[in-house]
Amino acid sequence: MKHTVFHAFHLVNGGKMVEFAGYHMPVQFEGVNAEHETVRKGVGVFDVSHMGEFWIKGPKAFELVQRLTSNDVSKLEDGKVQYTCFPNDKSGIVDDLLVYRADAETYLLVVNAANIEKDWAWVKKQNIHCAVVYNASYEISQLAVQGPKAQAVVQKLTDADLNEIPYYTFKKVDLAGVPQVILSNTGYTGAGGFEIYMANDDGPAVWEALMKAGEEFDIKPIGLAARDTLRLEMGFCLYGNDINDTTSPLEAGLGWITKFAEGNDFINRPALEKQKAEGLKRMLRGFEMVDKGIPRQHYDICNASGNVIGEVTSGTMSPSLKIPIGMGYVSKEHFAIDNEIYIRVREKLLKARIVKLPFYKPPQ
Repeated sequence: MKHTVFHAFHLVNGGKMVEFAGYHMPVQFEGVNAEHETVRKGVGVFDVSHMGEFWIKGPKAFELVQRLTSNDVSKLEDGKVQYTCFPNDKSGIVDDLLVYRADAETYLLVVNAANIEKDWAWVKKQNIHCAVVYNASYEISQLAVQGPKAQAVVQKLTDADLNEIPYYTFKKVDLAGVPQVILSNTGYTGAGGFEIYMANDDGPAVWEALMKAGEEFDIKPIGLAARDTLRLEMGFCLYGNDINDTTSPLEAGLGWITKFAEGNDFINRPALEKQKAEGLKRMLRGFEMVDKGIPRQHYDICNASGNVIGEVTSGTMSPSLKIPIGMGYVSKEHFAIDNEIYIRVREKLLKARIVKLPFYKPPQ
């Protein structure tokens, strides 16, 4: 298994380590619920160095990124970030990702850890425009500082005004004595915060500076398990659970990142346009349990008669709401908001209700 540059810190902090995407990563430290609450109410730090980073550069960079991704890259300006996905040629999703535009000829694609090699092969295969492509995944470390107190912590480490880096934008800044780190106002928790990209050699110094700067805010390291409960409360998709090579972005509720604008000729666009015109046969929906029981991935979703109408993709006991929640694909006859559905748990049908996402509404 590979180690991130923060591995020693995880061990010192008592991290419970597991294999994830080929890395030895902390699943939790003091416990999922406590870590979840730390991020919702304070500030926590995630090691997300296992994520992948691809540079796309040169005069043909825009053409390649526009071809690869479902969102409309022409809407990006320098310093902006866009959530999007790689459509495959079978109406499924190769991966979901972030696109950073540094300038008109420089883009950074941030992809999921488990998909790095698959995504890199896809990028190279689709590079018909001969853009300059470079896989920097194993040279870059990344930390996600998340929570309502995240900005106060990060601001102590840089002279850059973080109020000038609004949501889904980024800047290169000097941080904790390290020059030119990429600092982006992004994250997958719904709690706000920043993600920091730096060279591997600079990672330990940045970690130590963050933990020292965050002492007054009771900053803590956070594991993968709380990252999952936080994203699920927000209704954010997790690749491998809620989306994969067989789920279309439209079915997954990602129509908002699937732009059929003139000139946006991304891979498999005609098939997705046809699917939209004909109507969806199933859709990813969020649901809250009415009966007592926790939904888990691959559990059957049924109607009142016990007939299977879908499948659970993600589920947990919501630490913030104190109720079991889940997401899953439901057939079109049953996926209306407020419909009653049933989750088969140990051969029992437990009642649930389809709800509008997100489950958790962060305080304004």
